[in-house]
Amino acid sequence: MSEPSIAACTISVRGVVQGVGFRPFVFRLATALDLAGWVRNGADGVEIHLEGAEENLPEFARRLAVEAPAAARIAAMDVAPADLLGLREFRIHESERGKHPTVRISPDLPVCDDCLRELFEAHDRRHLYPYINCTNCGPRYTVILGLPYDRPRTTMKGWPLDDFCSREYHDPANRRFHAQPVACPECGPHYVLEADETAKKSSSTGGSPAIERAAELLCAGGIVAIKGLGGYHLACDARRTDAVAALRERKFRKEKPFALMARDLETACGLVSLTKDAEALLTSVARPIVLVPARVNLAGVAPENHELGVMLPYTPLHHLLFASGAPDVLVMTSANRSNEPVAYQDDDARARLAGIADAFLIGQRPIARRVDDSVARASAFGPVVLRRARGYAPGAVATFPTDRPVLAVGADLKNTITLVVDGQAFVSQHIGDLEDYPSAQAFQETIQDLVSMYEVPWDQLLVAYDAHPQYISTAHALELPAEQKAAVQHHRAHLASVLAEHGLWEKTVLGVSFDGTGYGDDGSIWGGEIFAGSVAGGFERVAHLRSAMLPGGDAAARFPVQAAAGFLAQVNKSHGLPVLSAPPFDFPARYHNSIELVRKNVRTFATTSVGRLFDTAAALLGFTRAVSFEGQAAAWVEYLATSAADTEPYPVPFSAATGELDYRPLLSVLMLDRLRGRDRAQIARAFQRGVARGLADAIESLSRLHGINTVVLSGGVFQNELLLLDLKSLLDGGQFEILTNHAVPPNDGGISLGQAALAVGAARMYAARPKMEIVEA
Repeated sequence: MSEPSIAACTISVRGVVQGVGFRPFVFRLATALDLAGWVRNGADGVEIHLEGAEENLPEFARRLAVEAPAAARIAAMDVAPADLLGLREFRIHESERGKHPTVRISPDLPVCDDCLRELFEAHDRRHLYPYINCTNCGPRYTVILGLPYDRPRTTMKGWPLDDFCSREYHDPANRRFHAQPVACPECGPHYVLEADETAKKSSSTGGSPAIERAAELLCAGGIVAIKGLGGYHLACDARRTDAVAALRERKFRKEKPFALMARDLETACGLVSLTKDAEALLTSVARPIVLVPARVNLAGVAPENHELGVMLPYTPLHHLLFASGAPDVLVMTSANRSNEPVAYQDDDARARLAGIADAFLIGQRPIARRVDDSVARASAFGPVVLRRARGYAPGAVATFPTDRPVLAVGADLKNTITLVVDGQAFVSQHIGDLEDYPSAQAFQETIQDLVSMYEVPWDQLLVAYDAHPQYISTAHALELPAEQKAAVQHHRAHLASVLAEHGLWEKTVLGVSFDGTGYGDDGSIWGGEIFAGSVAGGFERVAHLRSAMLPGGDAAARFPVQAAAGFLAQVNKSHGLPVLSAPPFDFPARYHNSIELVRKNVRTFATTSVGRLFDTAAALLGFTRAVSFEGQAAAWVEYLATSAADTEPYPVPFSAATGELDYRPLLSVLMLDRLRGRDRAQIARAFQRGVARGLADAIESLSRLHGINTVVLSGGVFQNELLLLDLKSLLDGGQFEILTNHAVPPNDGGISLGQAALAVGAARMYAARPKMEIVEA
C-alpha cells in the first residue's frame, strides 16, 4: 500500500477569531485529522500552518469554516500552498506582533451554559464565583487594553493565575485554554458591597454574602449601583412603585423609559408579548435590551409608552443576584444622572452616584472602557439595532473598497465613531449627546482609544465629519492632526449607512432620509429629504417636505409648541387657524412668543424636518409641555396611534412638479377633528397613516420619474414602528425593494458609518487631487 502524499498549506483567517476559543478549536481539529503545524494570533486575525496527508488539508479547511466556535465570525479565509517544514506535532504559538493590527475585536459575550452549570455546582472550584468564564463566554472588548488579545493586554493582568487556572489555561483540550480573563476564587478578583447603612464593606471569598446582601436591599426597595461589564447599573425592584419613583427623582430622569432585566425567558414572557423574532433577539449572543409591546403596566417604568425594554441576565453576577432572591424583574438602567455617560470607574461612580444609590456592589476587575447596553427591536423590515453598544461593538459591520484608513466622527446626537482599517469598518459603542461635556470627553477618549488600538498613523487617516459648521464633532475633527478631511452632508450619510451595510456601493436608489434635524446644502435645517443616486456617484436631492419656519432653530426640538408655531404659520396663510390658546388646544404663552419670532423673522430658520412635523402634531394633540428626552413628543404620537383602529389617512399631497410633500392639508384636518371632539388616538392614527400615504405616493411618483425601484429608508423618524408597518403595507406589491438599517441604528448612531462610506467615495473621485484639505461629500 503506497504512502499518502504529504503536503503543506497556510490558512489566514480574518474576522472575530481572537478571544472566542478559535485557536483551541483549530488545535483539536488538526489533531483529529492527524495534521502537524501551528496556529497563532496575528495582527490581521489567526494564522495557521498545516502539514500532513494531502487529502486532509481541504477537509480541514471545510470543517474550519462550518464548525467554528459559536462566538466566532469568519469574514475571510485565504488558503495557500506552503513549504514542508518537517513538523511532527501541532502546537499553539504565542501571538505575533508585526504591522498595525486589523483583527476584529470580539464584543463581550454572555455567560455560557457550561459556566452557568459550574457556577451552581456545589463542589465546583468556581461555585458562586461571579467572574467565572471560558473561551466561549465572558468579557472581551471591556477588558482589552491592546492587540493581539493576550492576558498581559487585558485588565486581568494584575491577577496572576494560580496552579489550577494555569493548568486549564495551558491545556489545549480544556475550554479555558487561553481564555484571557480566566480566574477562580483563589487567584482572581471579587465583589464587595459598600452600603451607607453600615459605612463598611461586606465581602467574601466567593462574593456570595455581598451579593446576597445586595439582593436583600433590592427586595427592601433599595437602589443598588451594580458594576457590570461595561459600567455600572442602577437597579431596583421594578414592581415597587416607590422604588421606581425614588430612582426617577434621584437620577433626575423625568419620563424616559427605564430598561428592565427579567430573571429568565419565562418571566420576560409575562411582561411583554414576544414574537419569534423578538425572542431570537432577546436570547441572541448580543443579549440586547429588546423593545417589545407590554403585557403589564409597571407604574413609572415606561410612562405613556406601549413598549417595555427588556433584557435577560448576561453575566454570572446577574444570575447570582436572582438566585440570591433578588426581585424577578429589576429596573436595570445606566448608572448616571440624566444625559451623562455611564459611570465605569469605581471612584467616579462613588462620587457621581452618591445620593442616588443606597449601596454599591463593586467588582474589583477594572473596566477598560465604558460600554452601555445595546437596544434593539424586531422591526417590520427585520431586526434593527437602535443603540449599538455591548454585544455588538466594536464589531465590523461592512467591508469598504479601500486600503486607506478612515476615521468618521459621527454627529452630535447619539454619537458613535467609525474606524476603517484595511477595508473593515469598525463601529464604536454608543457614546451619547456631545452637548454634555462628559459625553464630549468620552467622544474624544473613544477616538483615541480606537485609533491607538489599531495603531493607525494620523498622517494616513482620512477624517470624515458632519457638514454642520457648529457641531462639536465637526470642530474636533478639524483639530485632529490628519492631513485630509471630508465634510459629509447629514442626510446623505444616513442613506449611505444603509448601503454600506448591504455592500451596495454602485446601486442607484431612491433614498428617504427623515429625522429631526440636519444641516442642509442651503444652510437650512433639513429633515424630510428624498434623494436619488448611489454611494459611488453621490445623491441628488429630488424631493422634500414643504419648508416651514422654525423659531429658535434646533432649540425648538425641546418645545413642541415652538415647532408648531413655524408649521402652523404656513397653514394660517392658506386655511386660517382656530384660537389655539383656547380649549381643546390650550397652547401656552411660548407659542405666541414663537409666533412673534416668525412674524418678525427673528432667530427663525427654514426647515423641512419631519421630526418637527411630528412635534407639531403632538402639540395639537395635547403635548404642550417641554420634552424631557429627545424624540419624546413623536414617540407619544405613536403611543396614542397604536391604541386606535385603522382609519382613513389625513391628506399629504405630493407634487412631482415642485418635489414637495405638503403637510398643510394634514394639519388643517387634524385641527378640525380636534375641534369636533374626535378621539385623540384616532387623530394620531390618521396623522401617522397620512404621513405614510403621502410618502408612499412620493416614492411611487419618483420611481416612475427616475426609473428606480430600490428604496432606502433611514433617519430617526424610521424608529417609528407603526410608520414602518404602514409603509410596508402600502408598498407591498412586489414593485419595490426596500432596504433599511440593521447593524447600525437608523438614528444618528449610524451616521458615522455613512460618513466613512461617502468620504471614501469622495476620496476616490478626487484621487487626482492628493493634497486636498476638505472634500464636500
